[in-house]
Amino acid sequence: MFDEFVEHTTAPTAGLTHGALPLPQLQYEGFEPSPYEAGDIRAELEDVSGPEGNQFAGPESFNTPIFELDPVQFEPPAPIVSLVISSDILVMGLSNNFILLIELSHPEQVVRVPIPRKPSDFSIYRIFLDPSGRHILVTSTQGENWYLFRGWKKPKQLKTFKMVIESMAWNKSALLSSSHATSTKEMLIGARNGTIYEAVLDAEEDFFKSQERYCQPVFSLPEKSPITGIKFDFFPPSDAKKALVIVTTASRIYQFVGVSGRAEEGGRENSRVFASLFASFKDTAPKILELPGNIQRSELQFFTPSSDQALSLPKGMAWMTAPGIYHGTLNYESNSDDLIDAAQLLPYPPLPVPPISPGHEAPTSTEIPTSIALTEFHFILLYKNSIVGICNLDEKLAYEEVIPLNPNEEVRGLTADPVRRTYWVYTNQSIYELRVDNESRDVWKIYLQQQKYDIALRYAKTAGQRDHVLSAQALSLFNQRKYFPAALSYAQCSVTFEEVALKFLDVGERDALRSYLISRLERTRKTDLTQRMMLATWLVEFYLSKCNELDDVVASESVSHDVDDLQAERAILEEDLRHFFETYKSNLDHRTVYELIQGHGRTDMYLYFATVVGDYERVVEHYVLEDEWAKAIDVISRQTDLELYYRFGPVLVRQAPKETVDAWLRQSSLDPLRLIPSLLQLQHVPRNPLSPHQAVRYLNHVIFEQQNTSPTIHNLIITFHASSPPPIPEDDAKLLRFLSTAPSDPLTDKPYYDLDYALRLCKQTGRTQPCVHIYSKMGLWENSVDLALEKGDLELAKINADMPEDDEALRKKLWLKIARYVVQDKQDIKTAMRFLENTDLLKIEDILPFFPDFVVIDDFKEEIAHALEGYSHHIEALKGEMDDATNTAESIKQDIAKLKNRFVTIDAGERCSVCSHLLLTRQFYVFPCQHTFHADCLIGLAKEYLPAHALRKIVLLQTELVKDTMKNSHGSVDHANISGFASQKTPAGTVAQRTLLSANFTNLANPLIDGTRAAGSLGRNILSAGDKLRDLIVPDALATVVSAPVGWIPGIGGNRKVGSEKDGRVKAEKLRDELDDVLASSCPLCESVLAGLDKPFVKEGELDTTWAL
Repeated sequence: MFDEFVEHTTAPTAGLTHGALPLPQLQYEGFEPSPYEAGDIRAELEDVSGPEGNQFAGPESFNTPIFELDPVQFEPPAPIVSLVISSDILVMGLSNNFILLIELSHPEQVVRVPIPRKPSDFSIYRIFLDPSGRHILVTSTQGENWYLFRGWKKPKQLKTFKMVIESMAWNKSALLSSSHATSTKEMLIGARNGTIYEAVLDAEEDFFKSQERYCQPVFSLPEKSPITGIKFDFFPPSDAKKALVIVTTASRIYQFVGVSGRAEEGGRENSRVFASLFASFKDTAPKILELPGNIQRSELQFFTPSSDQALSLPKGMAWMTAPGIYHGTLNYESNSDDLIDAAQLLPYPPLPVPPISPGHEAPTSTEIPTSIALTEFHFILLYKNSIVGICNLDEKLAYEEVIPLNPNEEVRGLTADPVRRTYWVYTNQSIYELRVDNESRDVWKIYLQQQKYDIALRYAKTAGQRDHVLSAQALSLFNQRKYFPAALSYAQCSVTFEEVALKFLDVGERDALRSYLISRLERTRKTDLTQRMMLATWLVEFYLSKCNELDDVVASESVSHDVDDLQAERAILEEDLRHFFETYKSNLDHRTVYELIQGHGRTDMYLYFATVVGDYERVVEHYVLEDEWAKAIDVISRQTDLELYYRFGPVLVRQAPKETVDAWLRQSSLDPLRLIPSLLQLQHVPRNPLSPHQAVRYLNHVIFEQQNTSPTIHNLIITFHASSPPPIPEDDAKLLRFLSTAPSDPLTDKPYYDLDYALRLCKQTGRTQPCVHIYSKMGLWENSVDLALEKGDLELAKINADMPEDDEALRKKLWLKIARYVVQDKQDIKTAMRFLENTDLLKIEDILPFFPDFVVIDDFKEEIAHALEGYSHHIEALKGEMDDATNTAESIKQDIAKLKNRFVTIDAGERCSVCSHLLLTRQFYVFPCQHTFHADCLIGLAKEYLPAHALRKIVLLQTELVKDTMKNSHGSVDHANISGFASQKTPAGTVAQRTLLSANFTNLANPLIDGTRAAGSLGRNILSAGDKLRDLIVPDALATVVSAPVGWIPGIGGNRKVGSEKDGRVKAEKLRDELDDVLASSCPLCESVLAGLDKPFVKEGELDTTWAL
C-alpha cells in the first residue's frame, strides 16, 4: 500500500522518468504496540468479559482496532480536486490541470501528465478510473472530456463526449479478464443532464480510427436530474445473457433488468450492447424507488466478495440519500424486476456538536455525510471533519475519528479501490488511508446476540469465542426441546459433563444422552484412557437397554399393531452398536462387556463383540457347545491363529471330517505333525466306502502338493492305507499307487517312509503286492520275486525280475527262478516255451535242465529248431563282418602305397618363402598349401613356433645323426671338398653367406665335421636348459645331415664293412624320417599364424623407425 511505500522511502528519489515529481520527506505512522507479548497465553485463555462488563468482549477488542486512519505525509504541488484508485493505481487531479499517477507496487515512480488547457478555460471536475487501472477519463465543469491511457505522456481530447460526467459504469469482467487489452469495451456514462450514454474507447493507435469508437445516448431519465451513480453487471457468470443496470439520482433509484445486446448480437465488436435493453423501457417504466429530500450530492456504492475475480458479482449495495443510507443485497436469481433483497433505510447517526459553554452537555445533530463507502460489514461515512463507521449488522456506531485539518483545508471525498478493497480519504491538501485490518472482530458477538449461531461460529476466531457460541446454542436448543441438536452442541462446549448428563436424565431423554456421550467420546483425547473407557462402557449399556426395550415393544405390539417401523429402528440400532464395537473396541474392557451382554441375554452381540476383538476361541467354544460344527469351522477359517486349528481339530474332524479337512487344505501354514492327533481320530471311524478317506486326502495333499518330507507323515499315510477294512484289490491299488509315486530323497534315492516299518505293516495285514514292491525298493530282488512266485503272481514276478537293469547276471538269475517255477511247478511245457519270448536273457538251453528226464521232445522240438536257426544266422552275420574288415584292411594298404608315389610340380624359378632365393639351389620342402622352403630355412622357421617337447626331440635327433656321421667319418677326409660343399656359389656368382644362429659355430674349417662335433658337444652339455633349446638347433648342420644321401659323406673314403654300413644306413634313415615328421608335419607359415596370435608385432629389442619424422 501507499503508506508502505512511505515507510521505505526515507531518501529523495533519484532517476525519475520524464514527468515525475520529486517527493517530499515522508513519515510513517503504524499500529500501536500490542499490550501482550508474542505468544502470550492470555490472548486465548483470558476471560471474555471486557473492561466495560460486556460478557462477549474478547482480548482482541482492545488489542487490534477495526479501522485506523493513517495520514500520508504527501504535500501535493497544487490543491487536489479529485482522487481515484483501482488495482493499486492511484490517480489524482490537481487544480492546475495536472494528473499525477502512482503505481503502489512501484511507489518510487510518480508520473505527472499535464492537460494542455489553461485553468481559466478548463477546470477538472472529476476523474474516473477503470477497474484494471489502465483507462483514465477526466471530465470538467465546462463539459470538456479528456482520455488518458496508462503509459501515454499526454492525454487526448474526446470531441464527441460533450457532457459533464457525473458517474461511470465500467465493464469489469472484460477489463479484468484481459491484462493487455487496449479497449474499454462497452461502458455506461451518467451525465449531469440525466442522460445515459453507451460508449467505447480504444487506446490502440490507428490512423483511420480515432480512440472514440462510438458514444451515443441510450436512455434519458424523465426528471432530467444528474445521474449520481450507475452500475451494470451481466449474469449469470457462466452464461451472461441478462444484464442488471442500477441508476441513481439525488432522490430516485432505477433498476433496468433485461436481455443484453451481447446475447442478441453474439458479442460483435462495437455492437451496441445496452441499446436494446433500454429500448424495452420506452413504453414500460423500470423499477423505481423514490426517497425525496434535499441533498447536494448522492453516491451509489457496491461490495463484491471476490473483487479481484473478473466474473464476480456484487453482493451488497448502499445508496446515500437525504433520509439515510438505502442498502440491501442483490439477488440475481430473483424472477421479479426488483433484484434488491432485504432493502432497508438506515438513518444517519447523530453527531455531537461542540458545547456552547464548558458546563453544558454537548448537543447532537444529524448531518448528511459528504461521501460514503461500503465494506463487508460496515458503512463508512465521511463528514466535513470526521469519519464514521457503522456496522450494517446491528446498525450501531463502530468507529469514529476526527480528521486533523489544517486551516483552509477542506475534505474532498472518500474513494475505494474496487479490486483491492482499500479505502482512501483525501482533502485539498493531504491524503489518508483508512486501514481495515480486523473488520470481523466483533461479528460473532452480533450474530450471537441475534441468535444466528451457525454464522456466529463461522466468524468466531478463538476457542473462547466458539465455546460461548456453542454454550448459548446448546442452551437455546435444549429450551426449545430440540434435544439431539442440543446434545451435539453440548458435546463441543465446556459445560461440565455432570451438568449435561443430569439435564438429559431429568427430562428422560436417554437417546439424546447417548448421542451426547458418543460426541464426547469422539472428542476425548486418546491419552485419557479411563474417561474413554467409562464413556464407552456406559454407551454399551445404553445400546443394550435400548435393544431390549425395542424387543419388548415389538413382542407386545406385534399382534395388534404394525411393527415394521420398530423392527427397522431395532435393526438400525443393532447396526450402530456393531459399528460402535468396531470403532471403540480398544476402549472397552472385554470382561466387563461380556458380562453386560450376557446380563442382557444378547447372544448375537456376544458373538459379534468376541469376533471384533479377535476372541475367536470364545466364539468357537460357543458353536461347539451348540453342536454348530459348520459355524465353528467357518470362524476358525476366517481367523489367523493356528492354535485354534490344533485345539479344536480332534472334535471337529470327528463330527464334520470333510468340512474340517477342507479348512485345513485352505490353510497352508499348518504343521501336519501337530494335526496327527486329529487325524488319528479317523483311523477307526466307520465311513462310507464310496466317499474318500479324509485323513488320506489331507495327507496326500501335504505330501504331493506341499512337498512334505517328514517320515512320520509318510508312515502315517501307509498306516491308514494298510489298516483299511479287509483287503480288496481296490485298497491294494491305492497303497501300491502311493508306494510307487511317493517322493524320494534326491540324495539317497530312497523314499521318505520307513521301508522296514512299511514291510512289517504290509506283512501283518497280508498285502502281498505292496510287500513285493517294498522288497524291490529295498533292493531285495530275489525276495520280491520269490514272494511273487509264492503267491502265484507270475506277472508281478516278471516285472520285478526286470528291475535290476544294471546287473544282467542278477536279472538272468531272477528269470531262471521264474523259468524253474513255470517248468517245474506249473509243469506246462508250452507255457515255458512262450515264456522264453518275454525275455532276451534266456535261451532254450538255459531251461532244458529244468525239464524232467523223460519228457517228450515233441513238445518243444519246434523251439529247439528255432534256436538252432538263430545260432546259424548269428554265425553268418559274424562271418560277414570278418570279410568286411579284411576288405577294409586291403584298401588301406593300397592307399598307403599310393601315397609314396605322390608328386608336386614346381616351376624352375620357384623361390623359398623365407629367404626368397631360388628353391632348386639346395634341398627343399613343398607343402600342400603351395608354400616352399629350403631345408635350413624350414628348420630355422619351424623352431620358432614349435613347443618345447618338439624342440627337445629335434635336439635329440640332431645329436644322434651327428654321432652316426662321426662314426662313419674315421677314413681320410678331403677338407677342401667339405669346405667347398659348405660354401656354394649362386648362379650370379656371389657366395651365399649364411650366419648360424649360435655363435659357437663360427669360423669352422670343416662345417660338416667340426659343426656336427660342436653341436654334439653342446647338446650333451646344455640339453636340459629349456630356455636355450632353440639355440641348440643348428639349421645349416642339420640340413646338411638331412639332405645327404644315406651313407654318403663328401670327401670320406670307405674301408667299412658291408654289414655295419647297412645297419647305419637303416638307422640314419629312421632318424631322418622321425625328423621329417616333426619338421614337416605342417606348414610353419600357416601354423605360425595361429601360434603367434598372442605375440606382439614388434619383438622386444626391435626398434621401428619407419614412422619417424
